[in-house]
Amino acid sequence: MSMANDRKSAAREQLLLTGSQLFFANGFHAIGVDRIAAEAGVTKMTLYKHFPSKDHLIVAILERSGEMYWAWFEETVEGEAEPRGQLIALFQAIASQHSKSPQSSFCLYQAVAVEYPFPDHMVNQAASRHKQSVARRLEDLCRQAGLRTPEALSRQLFVLMEGFCMIARLIGPDAPPADIVQAAMTLIDSHGK
Repeated sequence: MSMANDRKSAAREQLLLTGSQLFFANGFHAIGVDRIAAEAGVTKMTLYKHFPSKDHLIVAILERSGEMYWAWFEETVEGEAEPRGQLIALFQAIASQHSKSPQSSFCLYQAVAVEYPFPDHMVNQAASRHKQSVARRLEDLCRQAGLRTPEALSRQLFVLMEGFCMIARLIGPDAPPADIVQAAMTLIDSHGK
């Protein structure tokens, strides 16, 4: 890779990192491209070379976040041989993360849904694609575990995950992480054969 490409790549990465931090701390609509460029240490023209608009930057941040999420998800479940155990391990990992850092329960995709509520908006669509893929992966695990009505169970587990993220965001460290594990186990057991 040439030095020019290295600089472009470094600038792009810095924009993704800076944008993520600013959006996380302030919300999406409160931050403009001028501030993102300034805090990333690049010109606004450089930002627009990498991302045609702020919305494109947000979508790229969501995609990057999705890559990290899926790496965490697969690492979490691969430690268990059986799909039923993988489901439980997933909820234990969510609880463990929250216990270590309540901020880890913040869901970028939920925040997007609030600030970009219209389904035809590109940012909303990117968030929706991610959440739909999570729901499908949960359904796959439920099906592989041989649980009754995997479609219904996966929806219930998905609601539990999403609800815990929102509750944890609203009440912080007081959100009891053991509750999500117990609720998941109760749902899974209720769909056993």
